[in-house]
Amino acid sequence: MKALILNSGMGRRMGVLSSEHPKCMTEISAMETILSRQLRQLSEAGIREAVITTGPFEEALKQYCAQVAPGMDITFVNNPAYRETNYIYSIYLAREALRDDDLLLMHGDLVFENRVLDQILSAKGSRMAVSSLAPLPEKDFKAVIREGRIEKVGIEFFDSALAAQPLYRLEKRDWWIWLEEITAFCEAGQRSCYAENALNRVTDRCILLPLDVEDALCGEVDTPEDLAIMTEKLRAAENRTVYMCFSADVLHSGHMAIIRKAARLGKLTIGVLSDEAVASYKRFPILPAEERMALFANIRGVDRVVEQRTLSYRETLLELRPDIVVHGDNWRQGFQRELRREVMDTLESYGGRLVEFPYSDDPRLKALENASRKELSLPDNRRGRLRKLLDMKGLITVMEAHDGLTGLLVENTVIHEGGSSRQFDAMWISSLCDSTARGKPDIELVDMTSRFRTVDDITEVTTKPIIFDGDTGGLTEHFVYTVRSLEKMGVSAVIIEDKTGLKKNSLFGTEVAQTQDSIENFSAKIAAGKKAQKSADFMIIARIESLILEKGMEDALKRAFAFVKAGADGIMIHSRKKDPAEIFAFIEAFRAADRVTPLVVVPTSFNSVTEEEFKARGVNIVIYANQLMRSEVPAMTKTAETILRHHRALEADESLMPFREIIRMIPEDI
Repeated sequence: MKALILNSGMGRRMGVLSSEHPKCMTEISAMETILSRQLRQLSEAGIREAVITTGPFEEALKQYCAQVAPGMDITFVNNPAYRETNYIYSIYLAREALRDDDLLLMHGDLVFENRVLDQILSAKGSRMAVSSLAPLPEKDFKAVIREGRIEKVGIEFFDSALAAQPLYRLEKRDWWIWLEEITAFCEAGQRSCYAENALNRVTDRCILLPLDVEDALCGEVDTPEDLAIMTEKLRAAENRTVYMCFSADVLHSGHMAIIRKAARLGKLTIGVLSDEAVASYKRFPILPAEERMALFANIRGVDRVVEQRTLSYRETLLELRPDIVVHGDNWRQGFQRELRREVMDTLESYGGRLVEFPYSDDPRLKALENASRKELSLPDNRRGRLRKLLDMKGLITVMEAHDGLTGLLVENTVIHEGGSSRQFDAMWISSLCDSTARGKPDIELVDMTSRFRTVDDITEVTTKPIIFDGDTGGLTEHFVYTVRSLEKMGVSAVIIEDKTGLKKNSLFGTEVAQTQDSIENFSAKIAAGKKAQKSADFMIIARIESLILEKGMEDALKRAFAFVKAGADGIMIHSRKKDPAEIFAFIEAFRAADRVTPLVVVPTSFNSVTEEEFKARGVNIVIYANQLMRSEVPAMTKTAETILRHHRALEADESLMPFREIIRMIPEDI
């Protein structure tokens, strides 16, 4: 595309301001003239070729352009009859340089903000800038619009008209039609009228559409009074504040493109979602918030960077009160619709507005996301994520998984409500569910090699931290190797219980004979495990069975403090009572003496307590230990019975997920 800038006029109404140079060289701000601003805007928009018509002060204009736009290819066309003709004749004289391209046509005294230029360049079809919000001027251009097309342009039209500005984007076909009519006018001696007089003759063939810039800055400077008004409007436009929010830790071309567009709207502030906010609705960020903020701070056009702590924009918007919020248009659907509505309501409350750009659905983005997921799934990256989540959130939720498919369910299940999102933070590989999935009793019958295979199946297709149920840990000598193996696989933590002998599930309590290990022996096992581990990331959590075995609160607390002293990274306290009173009592007593060590609960029995209440009391990890397994059995039983009852699968299929949807959950790159 080529630009045509009409600068052949004398600018008489500017008085002394245009007595020594063309009107276009009048200063519009402390740093720019009208023309230098136009040339900069064109260059930033990717237009590097221009035709400039000249009249008086031609040499001054040429020298000035060489100074302010050395990188632009500019052709100058002089109109020697500038005193007796109008710009229609200047266009005629320049016609040979204007035949081969789409054209951006503007007057040399036109001042417009970046978003107007961006809108007209990105719009489809030939366009002219109009405003549905500006009052109709007495002596300037109006555009008559009928059935969505511009029928006539001139100063004399008022019916069915909008205020218009001499800024056109013309596709080559439409421009040729107009140019041929301009040629016919000039060769017939009609050289002192507007070029729009020729346009009005061919609007049945030259399809010109309006581009409504509404209240955006776009106007001509004809008088010193106009200059004062436009200077003040430009200052306001350039001091306009713009806000965007990102969760990305890998930037691609689509991000950079929308950042450039946003920066052209005003002073751009980038909000970077906190690690907790990102982890609440998508994968864990590869780069922490501080590094992501530094990444954006070094991008040209970004004025400052702030942290947005939640998915909700409301708090940040009310604090910053930006004039404009920029976002891709992809949030009009899906769970982000509620966020969009909240943003619009907040902006409306103080007079801001939302600008949306088309979302870049580049196939390369999927490759980048897959690469990020691979990075997150690597053992060294995955292992330390549990500690990071604990530091970040205070309380994390963990769901049981017993094979690759249930791992994918835990990985991908997200709920969106009220503009926020929730998902599980980690996975629990339970010996109970692992044994049950194999049809074996939960008595440590399934050997560690088989259980490690479950870990492999899950880590192969997921990225979230894993907590491993280590039962009693076995012999201390064996436990050392278990710790090292789990570390190598990328598991974040192992929980071992303070019992000895043949393991019996805690759900049986005192109904079966269960022997609790001594404090000394179990502490030694913990210490040996801590000494064996190779990284500081891995956690050994001690599970205390005192309440299960009805040994009393004093015994439970005594063991807890001893195990922490031995090196335990956390304490799990368990109970099979539905009343959580004894669990709460333990938490209160433990927290009175130790406010740091993470506390773990498994609310299988006392399931009425909410996560929020646990967090308020000082719990750090809530494990839902067997709910997926327990929901799986009745669902499969019902399906089997339905098929037996009806002698066919039709009735059962009504409640089943289509297999293609299950397949979509499985990563393609495993």
